Amino acid sequence: MNLGSCVHEREVSGLLKRGHWPQACSHELRSHVELCRSCTGLVQLSLAFQQSRAQAAAQARLQSPSQLWWRAQLRRRNADLQRIARPIFGAQVFALAVTLVAAAAFLATQASRGLGWMSWLQEIPRSFHLDSLWSGDPAAFGQGIWILLPALATLALLGGVVVYLASEKR
Repeated sequence: MNLGSCVHEREVSGLLKRGHWPQACSHELRSHVELCRSCTGLVQLSLAFQQSRAQAAAQARLQSPSQLWWRAQLRRRNADLQRIARPIFGAQVFALAVTLVAAAAFLATQASRGLGWMSWLQEIPRSFHLDSLWSGDPAAFGQGIWILLPALATLALLGGVVVYLASEKR
């Protein structure tokens, strides 16, 4: 039983690492490897690992460089967009907070005036003179509606365009 390593093990290991086994070794070293249990195990194990590595490398399918470049550019662009979106999100949160504070202040001032604080809603149609679009007789109502409908449609269209342009994802 051999407790230590073989004296030729280092030489055989060097030949295996450089890929010169068995072409560049002497006949005596080959015959020694056939007789030495330690050197035989080293050769078999190293050759099995080399063969497995060659098979794994053959199976690996590398992508084209242009596709790798395109993906890297896409990742960089997405990272830039996320970096830019952080301050915009902060500005949106700040605008929402200011709006909520203004609404709370408005409600507080209106509540302090008493229970008649909603009476201004009843005066909105008169302040915009919407009653002039339709009069008391039904025949005059048909003429005023042709002014009101395009105005509302234009308002809805402009609102949609503004929401579309303000959205982050287009």
